[in-house]
Amino acid sequence: MSHSEFAPKVGLEAVGLTNLGGVLWNPTPATLYEEFVMNGEGVIANGGPIVAETGKYTGRSPDDKFVVEEPSSKAQIWWGKVNRPFDEDKFVRLVHRVQAYLQDGMVYVQDCWAGADHEHRVPVRVITQVAWHSLFARNMFIPATPEEQKQHTPQFTIISAPGFKADPVVDGTKSEAFIIVHFGRGIILIGGSSYAGEIKKSIFTVMNYVLPQRNILSMHCSANEGPSGDVAVFFGLSGTGKTTLSADPKRRLIGDDEHGWSDEGVFNFEGGCYAKAIRLSAEAEPEIYATTHRFGTVLENVVVDEHTREIDLNDASLTENTRASYPISQIPNAKLEGTGGHPRNIVMLTCDAFGVLPPIARLTPEQASYHFLSGYTAKVAGTERGMGKEPQATFSTCFGAPFLALPPTVYADLLAKKMRHHDAKCWLVNTGWSGGGFGVGSRIKIAYSRAMVNAALEGKLDRVKYVKDPIFGLDVPTECPGVPAEILSPRNTWSDKNAYDQKAREVVALFEKNFAQFEQAVPAEVRAAGMSA
Repeated sequence: MSHSEFAPKVGLEAVGLTNLGGVLWNPTPATLYEEFVMNGEGVIANGGPIVAETGKYTGRSPDDKFVVEEPSSKAQIWWGKVNRPFDEDKFVRLVHRVQAYLQDGMVYVQDCWAGADHEHRVPVRVITQVAWHSLFARNMFIPATPEEQKQHTPQFTIISAPGFKADPVVDGTKSEAFIIVHFGRGIILIGGSSYAGEIKKSIFTVMNYVLPQRNILSMHCSANEGPSGDVAVFFGLSGTGKTTLSADPKRRLIGDDEHGWSDEGVFNFEGGCYAKAIRLSAEAEPEIYATTHRFGTVLENVVVDEHTREIDLNDASLTENTRASYPISQIPNAKLEGTGGHPRNIVMLTCDAFGVLPPIARLTPEQASYHFLSGYTAKVAGTERGMGKEPQATFSTCFGAPFLALPPTVYADLLAKKMRHHDAKCWLVNTGWSGGGFGVGSRIKIAYSRAMVNAALEGKLDRVKYVKDPIFGLDVPTECPGVPAEILSPRNTWSDKNAYDQKAREVVALFEKNFAQFEQAVPAEVRAAGMSA
């Protein structure tokens, strides 16, 4: 029973899916709600969102991600811990097993685009075993219009079969879960895990492969646009304030997570947002909070009262990584076309729990390359379980190592080239500790971080005096509107200056140790732009 209003130009037999029990082509949210309930996949919560539990896997499983080693892509891939090679023959056998597994069952198909820029978008198809994954895909990507659906020819197809569990001995996987990308055949095979983020990030990996080869920089960042059309992009790992600082009522949100920078400007890869939902509050984040009580939103691993169907966003009993997926149109000041001009400002966010980096510094293009390749933040070890007080440095190159398909220097070179060509300013903003590290100092007030970012974006830091930080070699402003001058130099905020100097040098050493992996691959001026201690 194929509920098809049209015969698609490219059918499912293109990826070997035949003898299916039924196919729903591009079902709407309302249809998917009905399927979701009929299939017993989860519940509808009060206010209208659907709530699904993902079982064993409540986050991405990076150890189970592979790239097929095949002739068309082998020479380009950044092989290693992120992109583990997978044998092509084993991949073909695993595909056959998944195809057989899906026979006689229902599948849901969404034909979508990755990329809001019509010139550079990539046609994708997402085939899912469960209805809520289909709604997730419809939220996260840009659905093809009914007219476009007739001609849609996917360049990449995701086949998601969470109910299929691999046998590592037979299939060559590491566990029952697998996320395997075959760039040559344009197939992404996902099984054994119900965590929807695997679908989203697989396509991000694809964009990180395809676009730089077309001279377009793919970025793990949020982006917004000011009243005069000035675009800002925000890089930053989890917990650095990327979502919070890019959500500004005075500026329109282009997108919250993944963008491309082409010769025309910036464009969102996605049509939706995938926000952390744990402890969201109506006061602190009213716009995101509101989406958790709306029709069309998919809530993942959020706890629901079985009688009242009220959600409890503070309950982390299933996972700390609860999520809400919703179309970006649910955010009031979003720029729905998802495109903007060339960035005037680039903000690299870090949360330095050691308390030694300045709260804001201006970077040269060479320093920007250095910090982009470093992708630094420092998390507090074991805060969830109250264990350990010493922060742990985290380096995730290009602020998104798990999703890079090509060597990091490809992205860093593109960033430096585009920054110079478009005269973009770059800022390093530390939203972490001041007056001492974690346990001694205190977190920099979000109001101060926002004031610093606003001053940078509004050009107010172009007219102030700068001093060079003697340890980090960074240009630090001596004043900033709305921020006490004494916190701009971190050393001033420590009562024990010697302790500051020692800790700062330790952090410099961590940077240098991490950067050693790029030493040979970067220009001498980028190496020289590192720390000066």
